[in-house]
Amino acid sequence: MNIPKTSYPRIVIIGGGFAGVALAKKLSKQEVQVVLLDKHNYHTFQPLLYQVSTGGLEPDSIAYPIRKILKDFPNFFFRLANVQEIDTKKNKVKTNIGNLKFDYLVIASGSTTNYFGNAEIEKHSMAMKTIPQSLNLRSLILENFEDALLTSDLHERNALMNFVIVGGGPTGVELAGALAEIKKGILPKDYPDLDTRSAQIHVVQSGDCILKGMSSMASQKAEDFLEKLGVNIWKNVRVTNYDGKTVTTNTDLIFETPTLIWAAGVKGATIKGLDGEDFVTKGNRILVNEFSQVRGLKNIFAVGDIACMETKDFPQGFPMMAQPAIQQGQQLGDNLLNVIEKRPMKPFTYKDKGSMATIGRNKAVVDLEKWKFQGIFAWYVWMFVHLFFLIGYRNRMVVFVNWVYNYVRFDREARLIIRPFKKRNTL
Repeated sequence: MNIPKTSYPRIVIIGGGFAGVALAKKLSKQEVQVVLLDKHNYHTFQPLLYQVSTGGLEPDSIAYPIRKILKDFPNFFFRLANVQEIDTKKNKVKTNIGNLKFDYLVIASGSTTNYFGNAEIEKHSMAMKTIPQSLNLRSLILENFEDALLTSDLHERNALMNFVIVGGGPTGVELAGALAEIKKGILPKDYPDLDTRSAQIHVVQSGDCILKGMSSMASQKAEDFLEKLGVNIWKNVRVTNYDGKTVTTNTDLIFETPTLIWAAGVKGATIKGLDGEDFVTKGNRILVNEFSQVRGLKNIFAVGDIACMETKDFPQGFPMMAQPAIQQGQQLGDNLLNVIEKRPMKPFTYKDKGSMATIGRNKAVVDLEKWKFQGIFAWYVWMFVHLFFLIGYRNRMVVFVNWVYNYVRFDREARLIIRPFKKRNTL
């Protein structure tokens, strides 16, 4: 990999997500050598991926070069690599571009879509965990309406304008709201010769409420917002299969659609060498102690979505969201320095700063520790928080200008089919 030899301890970080970047920043000016490995050369602001999928933002608005984030920091190195295996006995990382020895290893590989073992759903549905996946979904959504114009078969036309979102968490709710606004404000102008009123948006939730991790007040209000936008919410319904055309469920409910969007869960993106039963628990996450150490290994750590730190308040580990990842990355930076300087490590304490979700224009729900609110003020708070955590002044300005323009004009000008996407077994 052409990483210079050094007398400083070498800390290898796998993953340039929220946790990995937070850790690298914390170590940036210390007397350590930091090597960050990622299969992409950019950090993705995942909470806004749904806006890329629905034409509200271009992908470069929510992506930022990893090298640029840490360009002014000494002893920092980035390599574009796919990590294939971790040799815990030889302290070595094996990748597609070569092997690398480490003194300390931090796994921040994040999460991937969880299909719960259903190969057919995985093969035919659309995920939205990465920028390429979001661009594929954007192309497919727009291509569906182009195809709907060309068919004289009413059943096929309605199916092409039928969208099924599996999962009523923040991702599913925010995507459903964005699609509903497109149906209301944009499709009639773009497709005047198509009866876009026939377009249907369905949210299928296996539980008895949406936004399960939030308060009952937020859940109910979000449901009310979605229903006013014309979204169909199906609760206590579980999708059992999808063959690319027909969605079957555990009830009599069946959907005909070429577009099933899977937002029903995530699992840890484990790596060979640390994927055995001794290390991995529910959700395919790596078990760590209160110092983020992988259990049984003194110099290997895990933070973010991949890590499962079991506590009294969070017996299943912390939520797989940005805030726990950022806080864990920052804390581990301090603890690694403590280890190197032979000081005792400090246990991690999660500070829950609340949760939020937007349902569309002037519609959002926010749960803070002592205050819960919904509506337009919650929407402003949601926008401010997301702008604040975006990396890069340019990205913040571009996103802000896009949001203002979209709000004033009721438009989404990034509805472009840059690269056509064709599914197998489409209608």
